[in-house]
Amino acid sequence: MPPENWLKYTSIRLLFVIYLGLLVKIILFKFHTIEPGVLWRQLQFSLDSPRRVYGRLQAGNLVPFKEITRSLEAMTPHDLVNVFGNILLFIPFGMLLGIMFRQKGTRGIETILYAFGFSLSLECAQLLFAIGQFDVDDLLLNTGGALLGYFMYAMVSAVRGSQTAVRTGES
Repeated sequence: MPPENWLKYTSIRLLFVIYLGLLVKIILFKFHTIEPGVLWRQLQFSLDSPRRVYGRLQAGNLVPFKEITRSLEAMTPHDLVNVFGNILLFIPFGMLLGIMFRQKGTRGIETILYAFGFSLSLECAQLLFAIGQFDVDDLLLNTGGALLGYFMYAMVSAVRGSQTAVRTGES
């Protein structure tokens, strides 16, 4: 791999890791400080009391589109930030995956699986650490945001590819 390609390859992956760290900070800790001792105690408490975890799961939203519908009907600023924020936060996820796996030819379905898996991990972490509520609608919104980001990447790539073909005289 030429040095300039290695630098691009490494830079994109580093950017993706930083982005994932920011997502964890924003989604799990909502701009609050991260207290490892508190998290450890919360996790121990959850593991010692599985019924409480189950109770928190039942208190969350397990009905697809329930919170999305409620939020769009209520249209409060908080509700709109929640719905559109979940989408916007994950757009870079899809874009960066497309860029990182450009040579492999990542498809939309892979982006959906990666985004869903990461989002599910965050929702489960909220549940285990008792720092938020499990919400199936967040999974849908986050995954949709990543897919939107992937489509944006794919459209830009297609336009760039057609421009390159025109410049080189290919069809």
